[in-house]
Amino acid sequence: MMLSYGASTSSFRVPPIVNFCYNNTHHPITTHCVSAESQSVITRRTLSLLATTTATVTAAAFSVPLLFCDSSGCSAAATTPQFSELPDSGGLKGLDLRVGDGDSPVDGDQVAIHYYGRLAAKQGWRFDSTYDHKDETGEPLPFMFTLGSGKVITGIEAAVRSMKVGGIRRVIIPPSKGYQNMSQEPIPPNFFDRQRLFTTIFNPTRLANGEGSTLGILIFDIELVSLKHI
Repeated sequence: MMLSYGASTSSFRVPPIVNFCYNNTHHPITTHCVSAESQSVITRRTLSLLATTTATVTAAAFSVPLLFCDSSGCSAAATTPQFSELPDSGGLKGLDLRVGDGDSPVDGDQVAIHYYGRLAAKQGWRFDSTYDHKDETGEPLPFMFTLGSGKVITGIEAAVRSMKVGGIRRVIIPPSKGYQNMSQEPIPPNFFDRQRLFTTIFNPTRLANGEGSTLGILIFDIELVSLKHI
């Protein structure tokens, strides 16, 4: 099942197995979650407000209340979910929202992912999402790339490398593992989103002021949809 975001610009959804739930009765979530009186979904605006600098990004990532749901219902995590540094990732922090049950990719594999990308320096602004990329039937198109090709930012490659097909992971990507130039993928297809993203990350004045350690912090929700051994 694909990671999905509600059609409304005000809502964000993940599959029934894992849901982000708030006490907001205006946004009902899937039938596998809590009762209609308390059904809710985390808003995109809330996500945006949760990420501004390294400190606020970390606080946001750690403090979002989660309900882990399956076919039998929903239950809150016994303790606050904690991000941890991914092995051999160069500083990525990750939280598995759903552990996949498929194969793990290796360098040279063609992988397909869905993602939702946000920029911390712009208050968690969503700069791109594969769910905005539709085919002729209106279905969202996953982003495909060859693992280890070097065409994609290293943070995404590092995050995907230790996932299994079907898994969903939230990662906080430091600037050193994010965009190093404007040709690295994934590149937002919208010109204005692309311009805003890169003029923020590569702002010479702010870089000269010592803000390089925060300007390029990215937050990605990634689902590993499939892989193909080549």
